[in-house]
Formats: sequence, structure tokens, C-alpha cells
Amino acid sequence: GCRLQHDPGQRLIIPNPKETMSRFSDAITAIKQGLGDRLCIMGHHYQHDDVVRHCDVTGDSLELARRIEGIDAEHIVFCGVYFMGESAALLAKPGQSVHMPAWDANCMMSLMTPAGLARTVLLQLQATGRKIVPLAYVNTTLALKAVVGEFGGAVCTSANARTMLAWALEEAGPDGAVLFMPDKHLGRNTGLQLGLGPDDWHVLRLSGKNGLAESERRPGSAAACRRLLLWPGCCAIHGHLRPESVQAARAAYPGCRVLAHPECRPELIGLCDGSGSTSYLIKEAEKAAGEGGTLIIGTETNLVHRLRDRFAGRCRIEPLAPAICPDMAKVTEENLLACLQGVAAGTAPIMTLQDEQLAPARASLTRMLQVCAAQR
Repeated sequence: GCRLQHDPGQRLIIPNPKETMSRFSDAITAIKQGLGDRLCIMGHHYQHDDVVRHCDVTGDSLELARRIEGIDAEHIVFCGVYFMGESAALLAKPGQSVHMPAWDANCMMSLMTPAGLARTVLLQLQATGRKIVPLAYVNTTLALKAVVGEFGGAVCTSANARTMLAWALEEAGPDGAVLFMPDKHLGRNTGLQLGLGPDDWHVLRLSGKNGLAESERRPGSAAACRRLLLWPGCCAIHGHLRPESVQAARAAYPGCRVLAHPECRPELIGLCDGSGSTSYLIKEAEKAAGEGGTLIIGTETNLVHRLRDRFAGRCRIEPLAPAICPDMAKVTEENLLACLQGVAAGTAPIMTLQDEQLAPARASLTRMLQVCAAQR
């Protein structure tokens, strides 16, 4: 090892993290004031409090998509992962620019369904003569959304998955099928809500770039018969939460209510008192604050800790288990400041989209918004 030599006549200065964060915060506030209504900062609920406190609009994927239309700011700074910035740019008005504090913040689940492979699988499934309606979780790339739009499908969020799956099943008809991508857990959990069971769904087996495994292409196979076909993907953060955690929570907090995000395993959801999107979980926390008691929530820990702090003294809120999304965590107060400095200076990178993907991808998003608007 080594020894630190210190001169007693010199003052040793140790940086204070809180002072450093305060400098970031003050600088961000100053830039926001300078840009005024030319700027809108949007942030997902899974962002850290240090970022959320600077956001003008917060929400889950559905709420943020809905809010884009009403934003007139010249610059939208999106605090979230890459596919969310793509969706914001897709729905933005002409002349608006979308910027991201962390361009390397990606969603691993969004990369589990390459657009080219999805196209191959859709063509193989259609070759059986059935009508196949693709339904893609919003946690997907713009390229995949474009394929979905091209094949007459739509996207969905965890908040409207039930509405959109019901729509897709109706579009497919009694002899057709829905291809749900990429989250098999959300697909099965939503299917259960609509009365579907294990005999109605099937998790596809893929063979690399060749698309469906050979066994899946045969007449009479599950892929050729089931109504709900599931892409074999999942959210690594929610997917690692286990049913044993629910049992442990009930033992540790007798009488507690346990809720979880529907990206969790069906075996876990079946042990919970309820499940739903981040917006649902927030509303349930608000109810708990009025009733007291203990609420255990299985989702990204930043959101759970925010709810715990918000309702401290009124109810107890605890995470089911640690679940931090490393990509959401890439957005920090420091790189938010750097992004805003670039916006103010006119040097911030802008989210750009491929022209050939715009129309079909926008179609998949607008179908979702139109179907949901009709249900409201």
C-alpha cells in the first residue's frame, strides 16, 4: 500500500457531494430560466430524483407519448432511454428538436427483437394462411415499430396493453393470431386478463437469423394454431424478481399489500394483490397514503423510493427487491446540465430518424393513441 503524506500546516479540502450536486442544480435552473418556454424537459418515472426534480413533464411511456402533442417548446430534452427519445422525435411537431442527456442509455429488451428478424418471422407466420397482427410493446426500436406499422399492427404500453391486445385479437379474427413482441411476461399477463390461458398462447422458438425454428413452421404446430404468439424476450430488471420475494414480504410485513409491474413473471403476479403500469402503481400508493398500512411494490427501485419518501409518515412503502435499471441510471444531473448547455449554445446533438421508417412507425404509434382515445 501507500501512505498519504499530509502537512499539518495545510488545510485538507474534501469535496462535498451535496455542494457539487447543488452547483449542477443551480446551473440547470439558470439555463431553464434563460431558455424559458423554448425548452421542455421530459422524464420517465424510473429516473433518479436528482433528474426528476428538473423535469417539466414526468410520466410512464403512455403518458409521455400523449403529452408530446401539447408541447410547443422548440427543444425537448428527454430524460429516459433511447427508444423513448425516438418516440418523442416521431411525434414531435415540425421544427421541434429532441435531445438526450445520455445517448448510450438503451433498453436491452428493445434490442431483443431486431426489425429484420421480426419481418422474417411475420412473413413465415403469414405463409400458413392466417392473418397475423403484430403488437409491439413501446419498448422497441423505431425500426421495429416501422415493421409493425407496415404489417397493420400497433404498439402498446403496460398501461394500455389490455386495451390494445383486445383490439389486436379482434383485428386478427377468430382464425388469426397476434404476435406480441418482445416481452413474453407482459404478453402472458395481459392474455390472462382477457381470459386467455396456456392453451391459447405459445412462446415462439427462433433459429437465429432464419426466423422460426423448423418445428414451428410445420402445419399443426403451436405456432400455426395458437391465438397469442409471444416473442421470447423480457425485461431483465423486472424478470429477475422472483415469487419467493412476495412470500418473504408477506412474512416480514404481515397484512401488507403487494403490487408488481406486469413485466414480472406470471408466477409472481399470481401471488400479488394487483399489478399494473407505473401510473397504476403511483395511484395505488396515493390510496395507501390515505388508508395507512404497508405497501410492497415490485418495480424499478427509483420509483419505489420516491413514493416511499413522498408518503413517509402516512403509510409504509418498500421495494419488493432491489431493481435498478442501469440504463435509466445513465441519465444524471451532470449530463443533463451538459445537454442543456449544448441546447443553449446551439451545439446539442439532435435525434434524427430514417425517413423511410417515419410513416409506418408513426402509424403504429397513432393507431395506439387512436384506439385508446376511443376507449377513454
